[in-house]
Amino acid sequence: MPIIKVENLSKKYILSHQQREAYTALRDVIANKFKAAGRKVLHPFTLHNSQFTNGSHEEFWALKDVSFEIEQGDRVGIIGRNGAGKSTLLKILSRITEPTSGIVGINGRVASLLEVGTGFHPELTGRENIFLNGAILGMSKAEIKRKFDEIVAFAEVEKFLDTPVKHYSSGMYVRLAFAVAAHLEPEILVVDEVLAVGDAQFQKKCLGKMENVGNEGHTIFFVSHNMEAISRLCTRAFLLNAGKLLIDGVPSDAIRGYLASSRKRAGQVVWAETHSAPGDDVAKLRAVRFIGDDDSVITTLDIQRPLKVSINVENLKPGTKLVPHLQFSNDNGVILFTTAFNNDANSKELPVGLLEITCTIPGNFFAEGDISLTVSVNTYAPVLKAHLCEYDVLTLSVEQTGGVKGIFPFDWPGVVRPEFTWECQTS
Repeated sequence: MPIIKVENLSKKYILSHQQREAYTALRDVIANKFKAAGRKVLHPFTLHNSQFTNGSHEEFWALKDVSFEIEQGDRVGIIGRNGAGKSTLLKILSRITEPTSGIVGINGRVASLLEVGTGFHPELTGRENIFLNGAILGMSKAEIKRKFDEIVAFAEVEKFLDTPVKHYSSGMYVRLAFAVAAHLEPEILVVDEVLAVGDAQFQKKCLGKMENVGNEGHTIFFVSHNMEAISRLCTRAFLLNAGKLLIDGVPSDAIRGYLASSRKRAGQVVWAETHSAPGDDVAKLRAVRFIGDDDSVITTLDIQRPLKVSINVENLKPGTKLVPHLQFSNDNGVILFTTAFNNDANSKELPVGLLEITCTIPGNFFAEGDISLTVSVNTYAPVLKAHLCEYDVLTLSVEQTGGVKGIFPFDWPGVVRPEFTWECQTS
């Protein structure tokens, strides 16, 4: 009997679009108020409300007719672009969100880690939240006590155990939340991309723990844009796109499908309107471009030529120290490197308004093949906060034309191919 059975699962949201208001003078505002008052006197039983006429509504299907069965012990990776329906699926499996239609059958206790601080009460201490979460999972006090020391040791928050979690940093939140979710013996562990908040050593530690949990026969659902983590941890993978399940198979098949869809993108993407651009009330991403050495937008790069990456970021909040990041991955999903602008907690404040930020990467650096770009914009104080993150927003094809490899006839190992300075002298 499957531990999870999903049949024709769909989830619909209603999106409201507010029309942009034209310029209105003070006299127009006063006149409209008198007109509205007059309408109420003449037609007291007629509804007059501008909110029904100034905007429009649209149906958005986050999931559409998704069906699958999961056996006990399956480790399932879920991949797809932003808006593909990954987080919506996890929320439904975690019983946080109700589906619009379809059937979801779950036979087991579910522990979820979907965002920083999920399931924590901010006024309670770390110690109290451990017992609270255990109780929510249906565990007895004795069972929680048996796992307590192991949870605290894994989370590395001993000094702050009796501090209200509202004072925790985002990293401390995630460490404790993951430790609770993974150690309280759920039959099904559901983890979203939140592990990206932790440092590299903690991420490695979490992946090792999830691997152990899976080897013990527990079921894992894991959303990640890190293809290496999906390949290492998962025995099965889903590729979601526009709410539909495109691939349900071994991780290598889903990863190939995901990366193939990335290669169809152009050398630039532009968001013309602020309200539709990725981001929040602090920063918006308005454009990303690959620029060649002739200052034109490119989709193919000569391996020996430099590459410029241009991003337009709209800084919406005065006094904000924004730190844009660029992350490059190859066509196997391996992260090549990450670079940042002003990567310092004490970086200078950027001016308010639309900014163009350019990063130049020298020629003879990338290896041939397809590379994809992820763009994020963060702040570091008082805690790390991601204001936007567009995974695999653009893909570039790097072509071998010479360079360091020269006439070597076979594949050259390595994820990058930098050109260094060599010297030869007689001794």
